[in-house]
Amino acid sequence: MKRLAVLFALLAMPAAAQDVSFDGKIVQGGVVFGRTEPGASLSLDGRAVRVSPDGRFVIGFGREARAARLDVTAGGASRTIEIAVAARRFDIQRIDGLPEAQVSPDPAALARIAEENVKLVAARRRDTPEALFAGGFQWPVTGRISGVYGSQRILNGQPRAPHLGVDVVQPTGTPIRAAADGIVSLAESDLFFTGGTIVLDHGHGLSTIYAHLSRIDVAVGARVRKGEPIAALGATGRVTGAHLHWGMTWFDVRLDPALVVPTMRDE
Repeated sequence: MKRLAVLFALLAMPAAAQDVSFDGKIVQGGVVFGRTEPGASLSLDGRAVRVSPDGRFVIGFGREARAARLDVTAGGASRTIEIAVAARRFDIQRIDGLPEAQVSPDPAALARIAEENVKLVAARRRDTPEALFAGGFQWPVTGRISGVYGSQRILNGQPRAPHLGVDVVQPTGTPIRAAADGIVSLAESDLFFTGGTIVLDHGHGLSTIYAHLSRIDVAVGARVRKGEPIAALGATGRVTGAHLHWGMTWFDVRLDPALVVPTMRDE
């Protein structure tokens, strides 16, 4: 399938802010890895940003982001960097044939979903001080891309929330590998929407999620290395076929993981 063209902006750093550098696309859904002076203090729109002892940090921009403000205190001086976030155009996807109970859950299912969301939120809130993301990211599996970040889905004719991840199609049982070094913060075999689900904590509030798994090979608290097998692809949860849903978050901000890995051609 054709991939959406991604527009991105390069941020021109003012002379007063040369102690901060960015690596990444400043776009809706984008994640940016930065460097600053060790010991500097940062906040993005009022949210504290962790800075590692060697000056590494990470920030992210949601699907609807238009602008952001980064406050920096370094070397005894404070300054503000105004960030313009480039807009993207997103697809509309229609998926029919889903069981009605999954499109419109009953009260018991809604209660279950609420309980499961508590676990997911807790996993995404972690602010591990290690910059495990520093080793970079790879695709957890390659294959045909059937869903992209930001597209809105119409399920059985009913508009739903945007799709905030990337879907990759392969047969059930295909190995899934850790996209980067991380710590397992969640490993659940049967969540309502996402079925078998793993969340990896990459430090500083950055996490990746792996959903619809047929098998989970790691436990909460385990440390994994980039490229290490962690699970098997499947068709669990709310799906119409076997695939991996791969997502990324910076705390509660949903990001596009496809922006941190090389372009993958459809297979």
